[in-house]
Amino acid sequence: MNLKIFQNSWFSILLLLIACGPSKSHKSSRNDSPSRLPFFGEPSILSREENGVLIIDTVYPTIPNFSFRNQEGKLITQEDIKGKIYVADFFFTTCPTICPIMKSQMLRVYETFLNEPRLVILSHSIDPEHDSVSVLKEYADRLQVAAPRWNFLTGNKDSIYTLAEAYMASAAEDPTAPGGFIHSGAFILIDHNRFIRGYYDGTKPEEVDQLIKDIPILLREVSEP
Repeated sequence: MNLKIFQNSWFSILLLLIACGPSKSHKSSRNDSPSRLPFFGEPSILSREENGVLIIDTVYPTIPNFSFRNQEGKLITQEDIKGKIYVADFFFTTCPTICPIMKSQMLRVYETFLNEPRLVILSHSIDPEHDSVSVLKEYADRLQVAAPRWNFLTGNKDSIYTLAEAYMASAAEDPTAPGGFIHSGAFILIDHNRFIRGYYDGTKPEEVDQLIKDIPILLREVSEP
């Protein structure tokens, strides 16, 4: 949102805006109206001058470009989700702890919006050395889900871990952890412009209930001019 500020007072207001910014990466000011969702991430404060008036923009980070294979062997990039909203998470197929719970909860999202082509799910494997295309295909078949609505993604491990950082989600190898990996249990809601708009604990049904309620809010934004 743009704030137009007369030039003689812009400096003090700019300092105030910076000082009042969110101090933690998962914090953002939720709009009082339930019809809008917040933006997440540390915003950049950019300024420019137009016709003698200083304009200050609050710019939130977006998810960078990516390229991974799904369970069908199809290359999935940002172009495949262009103009859509999506839910992202991180997992591995041999996970003995939270992943089965997460997938049972994500299945609720999948089934609720099965006939909504503007929503997709991207589940990123953090163990791509084991989770090949064929392994992911078998995993998806056991869940009785299919691409392109739900994509299980594999690829270069460093690229996946770097992307997890962009989602502000944890993903790392840890030989002391069950299964040898640690990762976030979050379901992350991304809008059609690749802004992060929500975090939900994928192991808690009540938080997934909220995700299911929030998705239509972003779907309405897709329909807005």
